[in-house]
Amino acid sequence: MTAVEQRFREFKMPDVGEGLTEAEILKWFVAPGDTVTDGQVVCEVETAKAAVELPIPFDGVVHELRFDEGTTVDVGTPIISVDTNPGAGEAAPQAAPAAEAPAAEKPAAAEPEEKEGRQANLVGYGAAPASTKRRPRKPLPGLQRSAPAPSAGAPAPQEPAPAPARPEAAPSPASSPALNGSGRTARPLAKPPVRKLAKDLGIDLETVTPSGADGIITREDVHAAAEAVQAARETPVAAPSAAVTAVAGRERRVPVKGVRKATAQAMVHSAFTAPHVTEFVTVDVTRTMKLVADLKQDPELAGLRVNPLLLVAKALLVAIRRNPDINATWDEDNQEIVYKDYVNLGIAAATPRGLIVPNIKDAHAKTLPELASALGELVTTAREGKTTPAAMSGGTITITNVGVFGIDAGTPIINPGESAILAFGAVKLQPWVHKGEVKPRQVTTLALSFDHRLVDGELGSKVLADVAAVLERPKRLMTWA
Repeated sequence: MTAVEQRFREFKMPDVGEGLTEAEILKWFVAPGDTVTDGQVVCEVETAKAAVELPIPFDGVVHELRFDEGTTVDVGTPIISVDTNPGAGEAAPQAAPAAEAPAAEKPAAAEPEEKEGRQANLVGYGAAPASTKRRPRKPLPGLQRSAPAPSAGAPAPQEPAPAPARPEAAPSPASSPALNGSGRTARPLAKPPVRKLAKDLGIDLETVTPSGADGIITREDVHAAAEAVQAARETPVAAPSAAVTAVAGRERRVPVKGVRKATAQAMVHSAFTAPHVTEFVTVDVTRTMKLVADLKQDPELAGLRVNPLLLVAKALLVAIRRNPDINATWDEDNQEIVYKDYVNLGIAAATPRGLIVPNIKDAHAKTLPELASALGELVTTAREGKTTPAAMSGGTITITNVGVFGIDAGTPIINPGESAILAFGAVKLQPWVHKGEVKPRQVTTLALSFDHRLVDGELGSKVLADVAAVLERPKRLMTWA
């Protein structure tokens, strides 16, 4: 390893999940020039499973951030470089283009990038570092970079010869795109927030006419271009200009990525791979609701989350113990049914980033206080957006609590890799025949969806009936357990 390699160390995007191939940088917590220490969190990324904070594994001073916030980066790609010996003075990091290879060995396609990179009109428009393994990257907007000095013994890079003067007057930057040394159109100038806005709206900055000083594209320019594109889509060619203004801004387009994209793919795969069957049962849970009220006063459960979902989870675990074959998965590749002797109980949680299903590991072995504690931690972590990929891996069966939204029942889609999912509906006061008389009782509806390849109607019905029986008479938690 050379002295430069030892000094400037790169931190690559890790695989923070099980076989994930990419992640989006949500937020940087450091900037060039900041001092970092081993284990310090430098950024937050979103994978197809969750948002994860990444700690850096060495000490030093941040030299370069390779990507903007909002950029999706492949696993294994360097995202930040750190100067581990900042007291040694100026030095060129290994990735500097001038020291990469002799000019004759560089591919011709890289030459326009080098020339274009010398137009330093905005911060971050310096020469971009090249790579021998990936195609040359364009300079990244909005990230402060230090200009790398030439390595010792390496010839200084030659500045491109100025373009010959033309007889006519040069157009102003605001009216025409800038040209680089090769006479080609340079990269449009825009600040990072404007560039991200254009990306989110699907606008190519090459097509936007700049109105800012020195030919810089503004937010207003991007919005105007987006409205023009939208109007062109919705308005007939012969429509008058007044109609174009009337329909502008009536739709929003949001890229499908991260957790929401992964969830969509998983649900489609599950719905069209596993033959779903859903059964329903309506049950009187008055006794369960009274037990919940009593448990909230129990010193053993003080400070823990005690609610009807806790007893539904315990009822399902009892039903699985009585009917263990429900806790299984279908192995398509080996044409086998894999029966699980443990229960990792998934709880579906709605978050701003989409639906996630973290699970409580070995829920079958937990006491009621332990289950309440684990359930509380799971919900709190999910709401804070800090659920890890490991917490969402290895689930065996899931509960979705649609009742919190006032919904009576539904036909939930099975979480991939599992055999069943239980939907818990809203608990409502309803007229109910109790001991031969119609009385107001607390009533709810349960719905169990199961994979009919490995769970037949008898097994699915037994599990659902057992859950209902426990909730109707919760003393069965003791007699059946």
